[in-house]
Amino acid sequence: MLEGKGMIKETDMANQKMQTQAMACASHALDIYDVNDCISIAAHIKKEFDKNYGSGWQCVVGSNFGCFFTHAPGTFIYFGLETLNFLIFKGTSS
Repeated sequence: MLEGKGMIKETDMANQKMQTQAMACASHALDIYDVNDCISIAAHIKKEFDKNYGSGWQCVVGSNFGCFFTHAPGTFIYFGLETLNFLIFKGTSS
């Protein structure tokens, strides 16, 4: 496990437990999947967040990506762990 070795780059998650859960879930996914299997890593994290916090979560994993999105307030976190960056957020309905 790599817990505690991640670096939060940006977040609006006021819930510290949710932030810790995001990084622990990413660390656990890296224990299970190869670091190059970003799709499986992202799917694992999304499924865990859907299970724990209700459906509608999105997850982007990679070493170099850009994005622009709308998210539900209090659900966004962007952090680095190992060589990857993780973007987790809950989408909003239009």
